[in-house]
Amino acid sequence: MNDLLKRSIEAAINAGKKILEVYENEFEVETKTDNSPLTEADKRSHHAIKDALAPLHTDMLSEEGKLLSYEERKGWKKFWLIDPLDGTKEFIKRNGEFTVNIALIEDGYPVAGVVHVPVTGKTYYGSAEAGSFAFTYDAVAATSVGDYMSNAAKLPDAQSPAVYTVVASRSHNTPETESFIQERRKQHGEVNCISSGSSIKLCLVAEGKANVYPRLAPTMEWDTAAGHAVAKFAGCNVYNYNTGKELEYNKENLLNPWFVVERN
Repeated sequence: MNDLLKRSIEAAINAGKKILEVYENEFEVETKTDNSPLTEADKRSHHAIKDALAPLHTDMLSEEGKLLSYEERKGWKKFWLIDPLDGTKEFIKRNGEFTVNIALIEDGYPVAGVVHVPVTGKTYYGSAEAGSFAFTYDAVAATSVGDYMSNAAKLPDAQSPAVYTVVASRSHNTPETESFIQERRKQHGEVNCISSGSSIKLCLVAEGKANVYPRLAPTMEWDTAAGHAVAKFAGCNVYNYNTGKELEYNKENLLNPWFVVERN
C-alpha cells in the first residue's frame, strides 16, 4: 500500500505541474454537456495521471476520462477514482483553491487518497494502514516524495478551533447549508464559518482547522473520494446526511447524496 500511495502522490504532484503550466498563462474555457467548465489544464492533468498509474494495471475512473457504464464497472473490487482538477471554477477565478484528487477504492470505500493543491504545494494523503499526513511540496527543492513522506505531519496537526467552526463551499452554498449552520448555533452557541473551494474543505476538517463540513448540494464521487480518505484516516466521519452511513463509491449513479464530514 505504501508504494501505491507514493505512486499516487507522485502522479498528483506531476499533474499539478501540468495544471500550473496552463494556470500561469491565458487559457480558454469550454463547457461540457452538463454545463460544467473544462480547461486545457483538466485535460493535461488527466493524461498525466493516466500515464503515471496505467503501469499498475488497476481499473481507473476519471472525471475527464471515458465514463463507463455501470455494467462495465459494477464488478470492480479495486480501482482508482480521480478528479484531475477539482474546483475548475476556482481555477478560472484564479484564487488558488483547486486540487488534484486521486483515491484508491476497494469494495466501495476509499482505502487511500491524495489531495494536492498545486498553487501552494500542500499535499494531503491518507491510508487505512498508516493514517493521514500532510506536507508542503516545493517544486524548486530537489527532494523526493519519499523524503517528504518520511517528514510529513500526522493529521490532525492543528488544535481544535476555540470556536466551533463550520467550513462551507465558496461556490455552492445553499439554504439547507444555512439551516444546518443555524442548528449548530443552537447546539454550540457561537459558530465561526469559513469558506474554501474544492476538496480542501474535507482536508480542513482532517487537519483540525474546522469541526464540520456539511455538503448539502450535489457533488460527484470523484469530487470527494480522495478527501474522504484523508478525513477518514485522520479520525473523521464522512457520512450520508440522510442515513448516517459512510459515503459509498462506484454506485450505479455516480452522484453523491448530501453528506457531512465531521471530526469525532
